[in-house]
Amino acid sequence: MTESDQTGSQPPGLPPTPPPLPPEPADAGPRPVPTNEAEALEIGRQHFPEVGSPGGPAGLFVHEFDLGYLVFASWPPPEDPTAPPADPGGSQVAINKTNGDVTFLPNFPPEAAVELYHRFYRPSEA
Repeated sequence: MTESDQTGSQPPGLPPTPPPLPPEPADAGPRPVPTNEAEALEIGRQHFPEVGSPGGPAGLFVHEFDLGYLVFASWPPPEDPTAPPADPGGSQVAINKTNGDVTFLPNFPPEAAVELYHRFYRPSEA
């Protein structure tokens, strides 16, 4: 494959950026089904460090969409904004409105995370 055959705009010598991983379902078992944003937030809290704890998020937020609720964190600004992040990456939690399935999604903007959820989510068999 020549460089002209590769997709993306990576600098020469670097491999192309891989596509995002598909959403990952959480463990199986009985799950509470949220009926509002407050209940979704309580379920989501179980999957993040305590708000305000050392290295923990500054806050947790909920974005409701047609199939569920997306719970995501905000993080305090780094002490040195020019340094690379200490813990790059992260994830968000989608909680299904119908059956309570919890799915981990990449740390994308809410609209992109919901789009990924729509593309890959398959209900659990429980």
